[in-house]
Amino acid sequence: MTADRLSNMLSALKNASMAGRGVVEVIYSRECEEVAKVLKEKGFLEVVKVFKPEKSSVKRLHLEIAKKDGVFALTEAKRISKPGRRIYKGSDQIGTYKRGFGVMILSTSKGIMSSTEARKKKVGGEVICEVF
Repeated sequence: MTADRLSNMLSALKNASMAGRGVVEVIYSRECEEVAKVLKEKGFLEVVKVFKPEKSSVKRLHLEIAKKDGVFALTEAKRISKPGRRIYKGSDQIGTYKRGFGVMILSTSKGIMSSTEARKKKVGGEVICEVF
């Protein structure tokens, strides 16, 4: 595992979806929790819980992937801005992603939000990931 916890979370979600498993538990970080909350708002996740197992000093995130018509809603999760190469977009450069079926998540000066929220608030920022 790498030090990039968000990449690990996105990979775990994608792999669980492809393998037919709906539940993922990953190590907690505030950034992962905020991204998971945006994914829950957009309907890709059903449950986002933070918990701390007994006899452990590390918090974890419990994520359950949502199903639509018996198929997992999340089929692809891709990290865009990586620790070695950051990608930024202005508010005028943000468009729809996958014709509205997917979501692009940005880290802005007003917090982590989806591309549609960022367009409405007219703020740009770092493109964290794309999910569809």
